[in-house]
Amino acid sequence: MTALPRGETPGSPAADDDGVVATPSAAVPAPSAGDEGHAADEGSPTADDAGDGAETDDLDDTTDGGTDTADNTGDGADAEAGAGDRDGTGAGDRDGTGDGAEAGADAAPASVSEAEAELAAQRELRERIEKRKAEKEGPIAAGAKLSGKAADLLAAVRAVESGEQPATSFFDSPAPAAPRRTAPAPAPARPRAPEPARAPQGAPPEAVAATAAVLAEGGAPAALAGPAAETLGAQAADALRADPWQLLAVPGVGPEQADGFARALLGAECGPDDERRTAALVGWLLERAALRGHTALDASEVRAALAERSVTDPGAAVQHAVAEGVVLVFQDGPEDQDDQESEAPAEPDEEAGPDAGREPVQVLLGLDRYALAEESLADGLARLVNACEKDADWTEAASAAGSPSAAELIRAVAAHGLVAHTGGEAARAEPAALITAARGLGLRALGTTHSADGRRRLAEATGDRETAVTLAGLLSGEQGPGRDEEGAIAVDLLVVLDAPQLDVETAAILVESLADGTRLVLSGDPGVLGSAGAGRVFADVLAARACPQIVSRTPDPGPIGELVSGIGIGELNQVEAPGKEVVIVPVRDAGEAVHRTVQLVADSVPRAIGVPSSDTQVITVGHGGSAGTRALNAALKQRLNPGPGRFGGFDPGDRVVHVPAPGRVVPAVVVSADAEGLRLDCAGTEVVVAQERVESSVRHGWALSAHQAAGMRWPAVVVVLPGDAVQGLSRSWVYTAFSRGERHLSVVHGVDQALPRAVAQSPAQDRTTRLRTLLETPAR
Repeated sequence: MTALPRGETPGSPAADDDGVVATPSAAVPAPSAGDEGHAADEGSPTADDAGDGAETDDLDDTTDGGTDTADNTGDGADAEAGAGDRDGTGAGDRDGTGDGAEAGADAAPASVSEAEAELAAQRELRERIEKRKAEKEGPIAAGAKLSGKAADLLAAVRAVESGEQPATSFFDSPAPAAPRRTAPAPAPARPRAPEPARAPQGAPPEAVAATAAVLAEGGAPAALAGPAAETLGAQAADALRADPWQLLAVPGVGPEQADGFARALLGAECGPDDERRTAALVGWLLERAALRGHTALDASEVRAALAERSVTDPGAAVQHAVAEGVVLVFQDGPEDQDDQESEAPAEPDEEAGPDAGREPVQVLLGLDRYALAEESLADGLARLVNACEKDADWTEAASAAGSPSAAELIRAVAAHGLVAHTGGEAARAEPAALITAARGLGLRALGTTHSADGRRRLAEATGDRETAVTLAGLLSGEQGPGRDEEGAIAVDLLVVLDAPQLDVETAAILVESLADGTRLVLSGDPGVLGSAGAGRVFADVLAARACPQIVSRTPDPGPIGELVSGIGIGELNQVEAPGKEVVIVPVRDAGEAVHRTVQLVADSVPRAIGVPSSDTQVITVGHGGSAGTRALNAALKQRLNPGPGRFGGFDPGDRVVHVPAPGRVVPAVVVSADAEGLRLDCAGTEVVVAQERVESSVRHGWALSAHQAAGMRWPAVVVVLPGDAVQGLSRSWVYTAFSRGERHLSVVHGVDQALPRAVAQSPAQDRTTRLRTLLETPAR
């Protein structure tokens, strides 16, 4: 392989002073077959690619290379932050902006915000899901296989706690199918206003004061009193005194801090094998894994992590955590193997070690919230598959479709309740054609997207703004037809675009909100980065082959489309770019990368390409580092909108990103600030962010990470690849970043051969989940 020459674009003259290569072609070095064996971190995903919503440790600010360890969850979403709290309660920062943005922000102090309505709706639906699971009946005798339903496992844990069964017993019982709603007759539904949501309430002052007193005894910072009281409840002080390691549940607290606090409170009674400590560590490890996108972890990984933290008997610690109900345990493997194991446990081989023969099948540990979500989602998808009318005749609508792929999609949806559709940006025209055809048949058809920008593009494709909503707006009731008298979303066909951004909890809530007979289409590009929250819903549905899969044959046009299509199959090809659609700008170090990026955005792209700075988006690998989002945003603000930052570092005219709820990134422009808060213009909608939430939920937005940019597109994109960002690169990262530009892509290239190696490496399953297994396992 030929390394990228310094100061040159392959196949073109050297870059001019403006940073734009005015040549008839642009290219990136193509990988050779020999490079595949040197793929960096193959099979060991980085926090950017595998975490998809978690930072492994924000305290060091990723100084080892500025890799994007937080991306869509925020560079402060510390992996030690505990629960992640995707339900909006605030027990972890999954905001998508960086620096640990909180789980929501007040859109307007005087009225209920979209985020608050959404979180209230999610809490209500989650309660319904848990109620359904709690209705499952009857354990069977101990000793059965451990891979039963999550609700049954919860019942087993409760039985252990109450003393009804020994701690080594688990239960597995078939559960009767819960009664399902019947879809209402197709008729126009009146939009229903969202129900009022209560504003987030802080902990009572007396609880905070009592918690602060206990924290002071243990030498912990007083600033943790408020978060601890909110996380642990009004009795936080008593809980911490009885079990100091419960401090691990507070966002931002790691095992070292919790151990120090426990030593100060307990003195000689404190030890590394204290059952309170080991149980808290197991829960913390699973919460940390969820921040990286996992819904479960292999038991051996958990034991190894416990051993690294001085637990002398990790196996016993895991058993205790299961008995205490901290985590659930699952076994995935052949039926006969499980049965044999339950009847005659294998004797360990002394020479092979004490663990030999103990786990012939994979044993997974998971938190109940994700287990419930995956169980509910699998049940809900199966319900949609079985309840759909399969003899619908949409032949005429398919014949009138604008492309063969659109016609194939229409025919598949006519015969199935669940369909998966894959394709790039151009393929979005096919779900749009499906929605238009279904509405022409008198059905209530609707499309939902990950972002407001995606909603705009879908509305343009269908020619009707009423056909497109954001997923957050649909679930909160702010957008769409509202819900019927039974709480189901009033649609006959729902198309979910940007499906890779769908996390398991949101997907479970969405599917639970669909009535029997509703058709569901999951559509997206499988090559892009995954969701900010835990799970890999779209990938698991595709891998399980749980429904028909329609692969679009509509390629993305132009040089950018050609380049991205090659990346999708592991090839970094030369592309002809006569209109400067793709430009490579080689740089030597991070400082030069920042300088050239500012030059491109402020001068070269507007002058040579005709795209203004306001329509040019910078995408980089990490938030930290010398060319991360922080450094780039500071340099771009100084050039494009200098000012003193009179309100929390912001001035009127600043480009920002606002995070109204976990995992949601909304581009905006600062308008003004007053006593109520920071006033933003979010694509024509005014949003007021309260003063106390500005620091945690608003960040400058000239430069974003690839996870933050997923689901959105801009006329021009500048992708920055500094030399210290090599560890954050992967095929899915490059694919996502390079495909965000509509008309122009500039690549500030400083990683040499790391770029083709990252593209050539085979994508690995970067998240451990149970949904695929649940979808593949026939109902009993």
